[in-house]
Amino acid sequence: MSDSHPRTMPVEYSDIEFENNAQRMPLVLCLDTSSSMAGQPIDALNEALRSWTHELHNDVGLSYSVEVAVITFGGQGICAWQGPNPLAPGTRISPFVPAHAFQAPRFTASGVTLLTEALELAMQIVAARKTELRATGLQYYRPQICLVTDGLPTDGTGHYTPSWQRLVPVLAQEQEARRFRLYAIGVGGISDQGEAVLRALAPTFNARLHGFPFKELLQMMSASASAEQRGAGDEVFEKIFSQFRTQRPAWES
Repeated sequence: MSDSHPRTMPVEYSDIEFENNAQRMPLVLCLDTSSSMAGQPIDALNEALRSWTHELHNDVGLSYSVEVAVITFGGQGICAWQGPNPLAPGTRISPFVPAHAFQAPRFTASGVTLLTEALELAMQIVAARKTELRATGLQYYRPQICLVTDGLPTDGTGHYTPSWQRLVPVLAQEQEARRFRLYAIGVGGISDQGEAVLRALAPTFNARLHGFPFKELLQMMSASASAEQRGAGDEVFEKIFSQFRTQRPAWES
């Protein structure tokens, strides 16, 4: 994939009102909502996302530049969300919402772990959004994609599939070209094999964490967005991520 040739046609964004000309920072949360997340994990995710949304609205530095899109994989497949609303597959409606207007979805957990397809969709919507921003004369910071899962990639029947391996060279090329920054986070009881998948997908920004520290994860994404706005170097992002991996509460830069 390249910036000039996204895998999907540019999405129409006329239904969302972006009130300012601030430089944009697209952020995609790519979240596992498969059946293994049922119970406390999905409850923790919902509560953390609700709290983070409130914090985002109150952050003057981020609320008018960050654009949030959500992709889930679970249930009947993969789903893009425009704020709290799931979008129909193949729709031309943009999932990106300006942070000051973003409202969190409320998720339920079911289904299988179509991680590969979800990550491909995340890359597609980032490329389409960048095309749209350029067409309207708006600048953007490097987008961020945050992948969160507690399991292994599966096919539609729930069986492990190695199809994720096709993404490794694509992601390496995209990272080298600085087209986005990918974070791959394993939570809960993710296995050693699951952790190895995340390391292969995101060699620099991967983590395997105990439990479901979604609050800390979202705070880390806000800290990274702020660093991106300041034009920080790679070492700053690596420091922020290192602090997150050790689950320290401070996000100094």
